[in-house]
Amino acid sequence: MKTLANKFVTGIKPYVPGKPIEEVKREFGLKNVIKLASNENPYGPSPKVLKAISACAKTLNRYPDGACFELRQEVAKRLKVGADQLVFGCGSDEVIVLALRAFINEGDEVVMAKPSFLVYSLASTLAGAKLVQIPLNGLRYDLVAMKKAVTPRTKIVFIGNPDNPSGQYPTKDEVAVFMKDLPESVIVFFDEAYFEFAAKEKDYPDTLALLRAGRNVVVARTFSKIYGLAGLRVGYGAASLEVADLMNRAREPFNVTSLAQAAAVAALKDSAYYQKILKQLGRERDLLCKELEMLAAKGVSFSKGCTNFIQVRTLIDSRALSPALIKKGIIVRDMSAWGLSNYIRVTIGTPAENKKFLKALKESL
Repeated sequence: MKTLANKFVTGIKPYVPGKPIEEVKREFGLKNVIKLASNENPYGPSPKVLKAISACAKTLNRYPDGACFELRQEVAKRLKVGADQLVFGCGSDEVIVLALRAFINEGDEVVMAKPSFLVYSLASTLAGAKLVQIPLNGLRYDLVAMKKAVTPRTKIVFIGNPDNPSGQYPTKDEVAVFMKDLPESVIVFFDEAYFEFAAKEKDYPDTLALLRAGRNVVVARTFSKIYGLAGLRVGYGAASLEVADLMNRAREPFNVTSLAQAAAVAALKDSAYYQKILKQLGRERDLLCKELEMLAAKGVSFSKGCTNFIQVRTLIDSRALSPALIKKGIIVRDMSAWGLSNYIRVTIGTPAENKKFLKALKESL
């Protein structure tokens, strides 16, 4: 059947998500399993969101609002951009796909870091693009090298802001230098799935200011992380009127469900709930890092970053360490798919979950 397949499909390795809790319970006969692999909000969505979902469930016999009108108005007001400058997707992942679908012709170049979010390379390959991957410099984006890699064939540059899996972000000054004299024919795609965790950092770049200044950027964000709506899949991108229009032409109709739209609107209106969670996760990240520092003698190091996850390096191959932790009921992300064979990525959980992870890690080391 490979002879019948799209030639770009056969050239990629499928994205492998973290194992779900129920699968691990079945496989290992465990009653209690903790998932710290997918950077989810361990506290879940706010009560107001659950109430909105319950109310919306009564109308599931109807198609959703294909224009995401109410959500569009709410996001536009908060971002201070025009409503027509927004593109909504099934998570910010789909916004990435829509940008590639709208602008990439076979053979066009896409510049990205390596390693970085796997969807950049997967979706770019499927779109027929030539991947130009620039190695990280000490787990940070090398924007100088990425800019040098831009050619007349370059259509899109992906920048994780902050990045997954390192948790680092390019600074305001680094972005300013990168954007200076960059050809207007290049779309700079800022993936800000973890924006809420990093927004208060003093040197965090204001990418929406670039958009308002007329620069050719797409700024994508999601409701999957801090807002706790990973199971509903809703995200959005902000761009110029022309770019947003073309991306929306590439979008499937009714791509964001009614439940997702209602939940996202309710989440935006309950900032107090999510600010409380941000503070709690920040405290837990600090405590977890202190405990990891005490394991330095056993070869443990880590990249703290400013997100809701930590990238941890050990002397043990992650393809051995990750299964060992799973058998103890702790699901973490094996980073070998990123080419980081001695790294695992750990989501910040509740205090009890973090303690259980540390106990399992120490036993596995």
